[in-house]
Amino acid sequence: MSDVFMNTYHRLPVTFTSGDGCCLFDVNGKRYLDFSSGIAVNCLGHRHPALLAALDAQANKLFHVSNYYQCDTSETFARKLTAAAKMKKVFLCNSGAEANECACKIARKYSLAKYGEGRHTIVTLKGSFHGRTITTLSATGQDRLHKDFGPFTEGFRFVEPGDVNALKTALDASTCALFIEAIQGESGVFPQSAEFIAAAAEICAKNDILLMFDEIQCGMGRSGTFFAFEQYGVKADVATLAKGLAGGLPVGATLAGETACDVLGAGDHGSTFGGNPLAAACGIAALDVVNDAAFLKGIAEKGAYFKKKLEAMKPEITDVRGMGLMLAADLNMDARTVLEKLLDRGVLALSAGEGRTLRFLPPYIISKEQIDEGLAILGGVLKS
Repeated sequence: MSDVFMNTYHRLPVTFTSGDGCCLFDVNGKRYLDFSSGIAVNCLGHRHPALLAALDAQANKLFHVSNYYQCDTSETFARKLTAAAKMKKVFLCNSGAEANECACKIARKYSLAKYGEGRHTIVTLKGSFHGRTITTLSATGQDRLHKDFGPFTEGFRFVEPGDVNALKTALDASTCALFIEAIQGESGVFPQSAEFIAAAAEICAKNDILLMFDEIQCGMGRSGTFFAFEQYGVKADVATLAKGLAGGLPVGATLAGETACDVLGAGDHGSTFGGNPLAAACGIAALDVVNDAAFLKGIAEKGAYFKKKLEAMKPEITDVRGMGLMLAADLNMDARTVLEKLLDRGVLALSAGEGRTLRFLPPYIISKEQIDEGLAILGGVLKS
C-alpha cells in the first residue's frame, strides 16, 4: 500500500490502471466488474464515447477561464442543467460538499433578508450525510463522523426520518430551511417515506421555510428519475447535485427555483474552478445521454431486476432497499469481509452504514447479463 497519502481512506489492496464500460482493470490486467461507479460518479461507466468526444473537443479549445468572464460551454451546460432540473438558476462548483455549502448560505441569507436575525436554523435528518467540510459535517446527522472535529458550525437541528411529529416540532420560528436526502445513501440506502416527504413539503410551504434536497448521490437519474424527490410528487426550492453530473469530471451544482434563485449577489459566493469548460463539456454530454425518458426508464427497469435478484438471496441477505440503481442489501455477516472476497473474485461493491450493509451503485449502462454475472459471484461469496 502507498505510504505517500494521508491515511484518510481504508483502501482495498488493488491498483487500477484502466477501465472500459462497466469494467476496471488492475496493474496485472485482471478484470473487475464495477458495481460501485466510483461511489456513483462514473454513471456512464468508463471511457463512454460521448464523454471522450466531449472532453477531447473541449481540451483542444479551452481548459479554464475565470468566472469573472463568460464561457460558451459553461453557459450551455448551465442552461441544459436548469432545463433538465426544472429550476431557474444554478451555481456551479467542484463537489457535493461545495454545492451543499452554497445551499446553506442561500437558506441563511434568504431568511435574514426577509425576516431579520434569529431565523437561521437548518433542519436535517439523523443518518444524513452532507459532506466533510466543517459546515456540511455540522449538517450531517451521524455522531460517529463528528468525533474530533468540533467546535462545529452552529444552527443545525436533527430529526428522525419518518417522524412527522418531530418534524413539526423542529420546523419552528427559528428555522430557515429543511435539508434532506430523498434517499439516504451513506447510512445504508434508506428512501424517505411518502408520508414524511408530503408532510415536509406542506409544513415548509405553509411557513416559508426553504425545502432543500441533497441529491448528490441519488440524483442525476440514479433512482430512475432525474431527481429522486420527483418520485414523491414534490418540488424543491433548492437542490444540489454532483457525483455523476459530468460522468467522472469534478463538478457540483446548486440549483434554485423561483423562490431562491436571486438570493445570492455578486461577491456572496464563488468557486475558482466551478463550471470550468472541461467539466461543463462532459456535463453537457452526460445530460444528453441521461436526461432521456427511455434511458431513465431503463435505469428503473434494471434496478428492479437487480433488486429482485438480491431479494432471492435469503437467508444470507436479510433486507433489500433502494430505488433504481441505488440499492443496499443487509447481510447476516460482516460486509467488509464480503467486500474483500468480492474484490478477490473480480467484483467491486461498497459498504454503507455501520457494518452489515452492502451498497450497489453500478453504471447506468450495465446489462442484465453483467448484473447476473456479478450477483452469481456474490451468491458464491455469501455461501462460502
